[in-house]
Amino acid sequence: MLKGISPLLNADVLYALKSMGHGDMLVVVDTNFPAEAIASQTVLGELLRIDNVPAADAVAAILSLMPLDSFIDDAATRMEVVGAPDEVPQVQREVQAAIDKAEGKHWPLSPVERFAFYERAKDAYCVIQTGERRFYGCFTLTKGVIPPEAE
Repeated sequence: MLKGISPLLNADVLYALKSMGHGDMLVVVDTNFPAEAIASQTVLGELLRIDNVPAADAVAAILSLMPLDSFIDDAATRMEVVGAPDEVPQVQREVQAAIDKAEGKHWPLSPVERFAFYERAKDAYCVIQTGERRFYGCFTLTKGVIPPEAE
């Protein structure tokens, strides 16, 4: 155990978060996502896991350490529901609340069509699969910067 670090963040995930730079994107996915196949095509090249927790808990843990990129409009995205792109399932509302809490303001999740989401995920730094069993529990988060402390 480490003080101030969520116990959900295992050593592999912590390594990835530390290794990512500004503008690098990670993907948080549910149990139905083709995680192994997509993860093998990412920068890290292997699947990471935060097992047995819902997507919102995993996102909250990640964002307790990682800032979102304030220089782009789509630093946080969600997979659109097929045939109902404007629908926002409960799992996505929960992740939205986790993002808003972490950022201290409303930070909207940008929708991404399902197959475009898969392609976007291949360009990510890494894929983190959660224990989320609800459909459409798939998100991307792009790392921002931490400014220097004021002098």
